[in-house]
Amino acid sequence: MPIRPEHRHFYPIDWPQLSAVIRFGRAGGRCEACGRPHGHVIVCLDEGTWYDAEAGGWRSGRGRLLRREPGVVALATARLTIPILATCHREHDTSRNGDADLAAWCQRCHLIHDRPEHLRRRRITYLRRRALGDLFLGPYPVS
Repeated sequence: MPIRPEHRHFYPIDWPQLSAVIRFGRAGGRCEACGRPHGHVIVCLDEGTWYDAEAGGWRSGRGRLLRREPGVVALATARLTIPILATCHREHDTSRNGDADLAAWCQRCHLIHDRPEHLRRRRITYLRRRALGDLFLGPYPVS
């Protein structure tokens, strides 16, 4: 995920190199949460199940091999996707950049992990907008 300009100063100068080491050195180009390969086209189902061509089987959204193949109805919802890995802070603290503090996750796993933080930030944004109101029309009406 791109770094917002106002947050850029929280990251170290060598962030691109550090990110590459985590994603491709330590993780080997696979998501550390679900195992999806970086940059490869994969078949995904709605609930996160995906086909691992290397293992020759279906994996759950958490990366575990499934005992049974998905049914025909589930396969009707299949889509192709290309996972892209990102280096993520496990505890949302950008000042901690040690090996244990960083993870290589695909977009799906990153969004799942960051969901509570995104909801918190969204709420703050809405409250800030309501507090500021409109410059010309005044404060927004309270509903």
